[in-house]
Amino acid sequence: MTDYSTSSPLLRLHARDNVAIARVPLEPGNCDELGGVFVHTRIPQGHKVAAAALGKGEKIVKYGQVIGFATADIAVGDHVHTHNMAMGDVVLEHEFCVDAHEPYFLAPEERASFMGYARPHGPAGTRNYIAIISSVNCSATVSKAIAAHFSVPGRLEAYPNVDGIIALTHAGGCAINTNAEGYRYLTRTLAGYATHPNVGGVVMIGLGCETNQIPAILAAHGLTEGDTFRTMTIQTTGGTRKTIEQGISVIDEMLPKVDAIQRTPQPVSMLKLALECGGSDGYSVISANPALGYAADLLVRHGGTACLAETPEIYGAEHLLTRRAARPDVAKKLLQRIEWWRDYAERGKAELNNNPSHGNKAGGLTTILEKSLGAVAKGGTSRLNAVYEYAEPITEAGFVFMDTPGYDPIAVTGQVAGGCNIICFTTGRGSVSGFKPAPSLKLATNTPMYERMEEDMDINCGTIVTGDETVEQVGERIFRMILDTASGKQTSSEIFNYGDNEFVPWQVGAIM
Repeated sequence: MTDYSTSSPLLRLHARDNVAIARVPLEPGNCDELGGVFVHTRIPQGHKVAAAALGKGEKIVKYGQVIGFATADIAVGDHVHTHNMAMGDVVLEHEFCVDAHEPYFLAPEERASFMGYARPHGPAGTRNYIAIISSVNCSATVSKAIAAHFSVPGRLEAYPNVDGIIALTHAGGCAINTNAEGYRYLTRTLAGYATHPNVGGVVMIGLGCETNQIPAILAAHGLTEGDTFRTMTIQTTGGTRKTIEQGISVIDEMLPKVDAIQRTPQPVSMLKLALECGGSDGYSVISANPALGYAADLLVRHGGTACLAETPEIYGAEHLLTRRAARPDVAKKLLQRIEWWRDYAERGKAELNNNPSHGNKAGGLTTILEKSLGAVAKGGTSRLNAVYEYAEPITEAGFVFMDTPGYDPIAVTGQVAGGCNIICFTTGRGSVSGFKPAPSLKLATNTPMYERMEEDMDINCGTIVTGDETVEQVGERIFRMILDTASGKQTSSEIFNYGDNEFVPWQVGAIM
């Protein structure tokens, strides 16, 4: 870990780097703390400053890795960003499994626990919801109307162990090819939420004539109806009003059964943590991402699972993950998903290097290589045990990867469908989303944003930037907050009731 305890206004993250990061906004003048670098123009916080003279076409190095190339001559002290730097061809060397070290697991008696909801099969829940799942967009209005009935204050007062009734609706479910990727992704997602450990009861509602037939979902994923899993279609039930009334009645019957489940001590091996970043900035790799990586390693040592995702946002840094693969087939599967994305982007007349976003660039990130190398830091240093396709059930413990888009709602929807029952979301610009039924912790990369948006943030990692705390100290705080949240402590996004609009299954392929 890099030591940030000095008061230098510039941070060099690796000995090979030829750029440094502005810890604070810099005005023109000398920075004696870094060899007398003269800053020529105002440099925003989190942005890059040239620490060496660079000729046009030369490699720009950050984190000890190439993040782009100079598009003009750059003098020492110049601001390095989109005006004088761009992507270029970088040949990555893949050495499979060379850094795949066996994690140091704690003895069972040393491992932490949390207070969770035991489930008959699979991991314990960190929350206890009843979910109304629409099989098709046509049943979304009915699903939301049933959930709205139970949102009236006091209506669930008699059921203190039920966190709420949520409607998981989406824009698809019809006019799709049942042999295509999009159909598999959608049905896997719906089945994943229907069997999620944070869901104690399910009502699945369709229209009746859609392509995405409920009986086919149940058959494909081994689901059966029972006291806490019911299905219905609007056409069979008799229309909108009758379906709403029947849905309310079914949930009224479920509530006592779901409420009867109470929190009990559960091992950390029951936790599956989704690692996510959104609204990243130049501080992400300095503070929140490596601190979350440290917390993820702790979780793995205690027997838990940490899932990295967002394939387009590890593009250019995949060689760091293939080095950590437990087996060559794991590394090869990751590279196969990268190749799938190349083809997918080409089909859509897009490029994988069309990132970073406007907000990322405003925060100091210039190329997808720079962004990806920072994003991978969320995954810590543990061995990579498995690579999953979108919304596949996560069955391996330890550090794993799921293939998802970089768009946060779609990415996290896939991770939650895979079984993640808690989320840590790093942000430098200020993301505010939530992801019912899984609680989401927001980790701020810098103190100014944290203070500006304190009500939406759960942890300030900006203390690493200022040198007041180490990556390890903040990582320990994150780990303890993960346990507290898993035990029932509400996150900021839960207090604001985020999560009803962030269920976004990935729509891939032709809609006919």
